[in-house]
Amino acid sequence: QVQLVESGGGLVQAGGSLRLSCAASERTFSTHIMGWFRQAPGKEREFVGAIAWLGGSPSYSDSVQGRFTISRDNAMNTLYLQMNSLKSEDTAVYYCAGKRTGWSSAYDRSTYDTWGQGTQVTVSS
Repeated sequence: QVQLVESGGGLVQAGGSLRLSCAASERTFSTHIMGWFRQAPGKEREFVGAIAWLGGSPSYSDSVQGRFTISRDNAMNTLYLQMNSLKSEDTAVYYCAGKRTGWSSAYDRSTYDTWGQGTQVTVSS
């Protein structure tokens, strides 16, 4: 049973940066597609970005393109989301998710079968 644990959230001023981490409990998860999603109060959970663990170029939503970067440390079995130039609109609970196949639908939250508990990011202005 693969489990995901997010960390690194907190309170930051607009224009600042945060790095979120997603640690997988099993190294076999390195073969999965991994994605970041976020959910703000009163809104549906939305796609942030995704990456194939063992290769391929990350994919990002238009709202974070150029500001956020997904990366990985395979030795530590950990996924990262580097968040720069943060805006108040980025305030949300951020979730890490995984699935075995389906890169063409990586943006679709309904296709993921493993989720972390989420970490709160609050951007103050």
